[in-house]
Amino acid sequence: EQRLQGRHDVPLNAAGCAQAACCAAILQNLFRRDHRVPESFDYVSSPLVRARKTMEIVRATLGLEPAGYAVERELAEIAFGEWEGLTYSEVMARDKHVIAARELDKWAFTPPGGESYAQVAVRIRQWYETIERDTVVAAHGGTARALIAHLGLAPLQDATHYSIDQGVIYVFAGSSLTRYA
Repeated sequence: EQRLQGRHDVPLNAAGCAQAACCAAILQNLFRRDHRVPESFDYVSSPLVRARKTMEIVRATLGLEPAGYAVERELAEIAFGEWEGLTYSEVMARDKHVIAARELDKWAFTPPGGESYAQVAVRIRQWYETIERDTVVAAHGGTARALIAHLGLAPLQDATHYSIDQGVIYVFAGSSLTRYA
């Protein structure tokens, strides 16, 4: 629907549950390939229910206690403020002039009552600096884009347009990002 969920705390639907199980299978294959065990990783989730449910499905599939993960508020999705819950078409009809400003500088743009990617990057940097070992994360497209920018994997404006798909594993390692589907 191209709906701007943002911080709108919606439950994970059936398609999302299937995508989470797919992610767990991808992780199992990556762990096997790298001769790693699930217990050798930390696990952390955004506080939003859709990310937490994803993490619980992943952990259960990996044979871990579903609730045995940390919750980090810094991993919450970008806030779209007054636009949350609206489709992109509805936002265009309501705030077409504001969307034009957003497209000129998506990195610094702040939606009405929301936050910019630049603000999200501050949160992500604070969280990222606390990581002590390899970590499996359940989060969101906006937080992934901010991490891409923070790590210098793409220029700021390019990072805001980076395609982050659901049901996919993204591995951030050093100065590289690899997508597994």
